[in-house]
Amino acid sequence: MNPHLASRFAVAAALGFLVAAGASGQAPVAAPTERPVPGGVVKSIALDASVEERILALDPEHITDTDVRSTLAAGPTPRIMLFHGGVYPVHLLMESFSRFLTGMGYPEERIRDAGDGSLSRSPYEGSDRQAGMIAWYYEREGVRPILVGHSQGGIQVVKILHELAGSFGDRLRVFNPLTGEFEERTTIVDPLTGRERSIVGVSVACASAVGTGGWALALPIHWMVLSRVRSIPDTVDEFTGYRIGIDFFAWDGPGLEGVKTFYAAGKANVRNVTLPAEYSHVFVPGTAQLAEDPAVRDWINAFDPDNPAETSPPQEYAASNIMWAADVWHGIKRHWTLEAQRFVRARRAAAH
Repeated sequence: MNPHLASRFAVAAALGFLVAAGASGQAPVAAPTERPVPGGVVKSIALDASVEERILALDPEHITDTDVRSTLAAGPTPRIMLFHGGVYPVHLLMESFSRFLTGMGYPEERIRDAGDGSLSRSPYEGSDRQAGMIAWYYEREGVRPILVGHSQGGIQVVKILHELAGSFGDRLRVFNPLTGEFEERTTIVDPLTGRERSIVGVSVACASAVGTGGWALALPIHWMVLSRVRSIPDTVDEFTGYRIGIDFFAWDGPGLEGVKTFYAAGKANVRNVTLPAEYSHVFVPGTAQLAEDPAVRDWINAFDPDNPAETSPPQEYAASNIMWAADVWHGIKRHWTLEAQRFVRARRAAAH
């Protein structure tokens, strides 16, 4: 694409997001190269006082379908960044998961890339680029992104967390998805405090990885994280690592817990969850159909990750990746709520 056309596309994308933001109650996106002014983001979103009150009244551990569709979707919503595996056409499976999320009530515009509109990212893109994009989203939207990775995409998620932690260097640049280019700055204006801060140290709300490891770690692009792939830094509040009971792609099976368990390098809350052995490494993100049945949606919304054995999934869906989908969705709802509440409190503090 020539520079003139690229510039026109970037402006069109920005205008499109401004319209979508105004209609959905999300923080508007600034012009492609315009840096947000201190305090501008928390003041720019049009939130009804009753919506704010409902957001603050939510219990992050118990979010219903009504809470999602009538309250959370009307307020500040984190950008979800999905990372697919590396073998074509597995990106279609992560796109299936994106349809599961929208079917459960998540706004589609907060899953799509702000620039090219894609639903899922490649694990072969530069992790410094994706870390810089996370900083760009947070600076403009006021809520920290959520990361979900499958197979090599899970490795990429861990790599990004280490980029943000400064494990590979103390300098990261902002990456602007509207222009497709790095910006010549290594700091952002924190949207909640109005203070300038380094991109190194920016964190995400939650992240997860399923089917991580195995032969994929032999690829040179992942060598930089080889010694750290199970170590989770403080650049995420909560991380969940999902293992499939028997996973030949990830070289995983019974008795390998010692080498397959994720652990916190510092204060991050790290969970390790083992999924049923009958789940397929390749097809685990294929979950769009789960959101089509109201009874299944109700079961997923009621899922309690602290007591997963209390209820069994509908029998016809037992082998359809429902345990993974339900656990990930619970985490997304929880951190969506926490981020929205944090935004509302910052907004109210800025008004006084």
